[in-house]
Amino acid sequence: MARNPFLSGLMGGMLGAGLFGMMFGGGFAGGLGGGAGVLGLLLQVMLIGGVAYLAVKLFRGWSAARAQSAGPAYAYAAAAPRISEAMARPDAGGMGGPALVGSSAQLAISAQDFGAFEAMLGEIQAAYSNGDLARLRGLVTPEMLGYFSEELSSNASRGVENKVAAVKLEQGDLSEAWSEAGVDYATVAMRFSMIDVMRRIADGQIVSGNEQIRTEATEVWTFLRSRGGNWILSAIQQTKP
Repeated sequence: MARNPFLSGLMGGMLGAGLFGMMFGGGFAGGLGGGAGVLGLLLQVMLIGGVAYLAVKLFRGWSAARAQSAGPAYAYAAAAPRISEAMARPDAGGMGGPALVGSSAQLAISAQDFGAFEAMLGEIQAAYSNGDLARLRGLVTPEMLGYFSEELSSNASRGVENKVAAVKLEQGDLSEAWSEAGVDYATVAMRFSMIDVMRRIADGQIVSGNEQIRTEATEVWTFLRSRGGNWILSAIQQTKP
């Protein structure tokens, strides 16, 4: 009753009506005297108890239904960390990273594969430096091609071009390699040095960088290939200096 003001008000109203009748001679049962009055009192008590029982039962059923309907919200909340863990994987982040669905298996990377990764580092940097989208199309995924195209367009709109030369791989470390649905993936942390300058298109004047000093960068590159095909670049994650 203390938790349900509606029920306490209902009971109080019914009991008050009965007591009011007794005080003015009508009796608790509405005018019956003697034994009939006692019988009427018992009938009213039973009636009040039945109404209260029914109201409590209906209220409990309503409360249980509300609790049950709130269940899925907790289920989604419990699943959220799994979504965060999936997004933290190298295959899910970076520029144009592939989204993995289903089971995957580990993949062995050979010395020939590492040689291909090193060669692609130089080829992709050279194609980007020359603004050669046709060459990049055979080296990267469509998503990565779109990223490089946007970068080249942004530079052109500002009247500059990014020239990269003498790229050298200083260190490469395999982070992860796996196969899924007929596609192989390999994520490699690559530390490399290069001559990196920004030139003005109009006159070739250097506006940033130094062509006499090599700069160094560390990036995480994810490659993919169809079974029997060549490796292509799928994603780049830049690391903090």
